[in-house]
Amino acid sequence: MREAGSRAGGGTAPGCPPAERIAEWVRAATMAPSMHNTQPWKFRILRDDQTIEVRADPERMLRHGDPHGRAVHIACGAALFNRLGGRHRPSENERDLYAAIPARHTNRRPFSARPVPPGVLAELGQAAQLEGAVLDLAGDSETRRLLGVVADAETDLLADPGYRAELARWAGGERDQDGIPASAAGPRDPRGRTPVRDFLGGAAPGYEWFEDPPQLAVLSTPGNGNEDWLRAGQALQGVLLTATLRGIAAGILTQPLETHDAWLVRDPAAGVAWPQLILRLGYGLPVPATPRRPVRDVLIEEPPPGKYPE
Repeated sequence: MREAGSRAGGGTAPGCPPAERIAEWVRAATMAPSMHNTQPWKFRILRDDQTIEVRADPERMLRHGDPHGRAVHIACGAALFNRLGGRHRPSENERDLYAAIPARHTNRRPFSARPVPPGVLAELGQAAQLEGAVLDLAGDSETRRLLGVVADAETDLLADPGYRAELARWAGGERDQDGIPASAAGPRDPRGRTPVRDFLGGAAPGYEWFEDPPQLAVLSTPGNGNEDWLRAGQALQGVLLTATLRGIAAGILTQPLETHDAWLVRDPAAGVAWPQLILRLGYGLPVPATPRRPVRDVLIEEPPPGKYPE
C-alpha cells in the first residue's frame, strides 16, 4: 500500500520526543480496529524527519477475505486517525476523541431495543463527513435487505475451505496478542438472524436474543481506490470514537464487501458512493478489549537511545 505519514512533532532532530512519548502515540494507533483483529500495520520512526509512517504489514493480509488489500488500507487509515500530527493545538473535541481510544471496543453482543437518538446519529454522520465519507442510515426495509445480503455472503464465504482455514487462524481459542478470542466472538441468535459474523463456524459460545431489527448504517466513499480506503478507515475511527463518547456501542459487518457481490450493499436511493463498511449501532453492555501486539513488535526503526516500553 502507499505509505501514510504523520508528523510526530516539530523542531529539529536533536529535540525528537523521547521513546516513551513515541511509544504512547504508536500504542494509541494500534488500538484501531482491523478485520479479524489482524493488526496489519507497521510504524516506521524517522527521527531525523520527526515523522511516524504507517505501513501495511503484508504478512498479516487476509488472502481470502481481503485479496485486494481494502481492509488493510481501512485498518491503517483508522490507525492514522488515532494520532495527532504536526504543530497542532488540539481542540476540546479532539482531546475527547483521543481520550476515548482505549474505551472503543467492537461489540458483538446483543443491543437493547432503545433507538439511538437522531441528534447522536447526526453527530456520527458529521464525523464521517469530516473525513470525506458518508454515513447513510438504513430504514427498516433497507435493514432487512442488508441483513439478507450479509447472510447470503457469509454462507458463500463459509463454503470456501480457504476462507474457513483463514478464519480458524485468526479466530477462536484464547489469544493474547491478536485475532478474535472465542470469548469475543459473540453469541448466535436462536432465530438464525444474528447480525454478527460467524467467527467460529457455527460453534457459538452461546445463544442470546439480538435486537430486531438492528440499527444499521453504511459508510461509503466517493471512489473505491487506495486513497478512498484510507479515507474510509479514518472516517470509521472518527465515527466509532464519537459513538464511544456518546455511550453508543458499535459492531462492524463486511461479509458482502469481501465477495464479488459487494455492489449489492449500495442502496440505489443513496447515490453513487462506494460502500466500504456496514455498522451496527445501539446500546449494549460493555465488552472487554481484544488483545493488542506490543509496541516493539510493530516498529520499524534502528534502535534509538533508550528502550520503548511494552
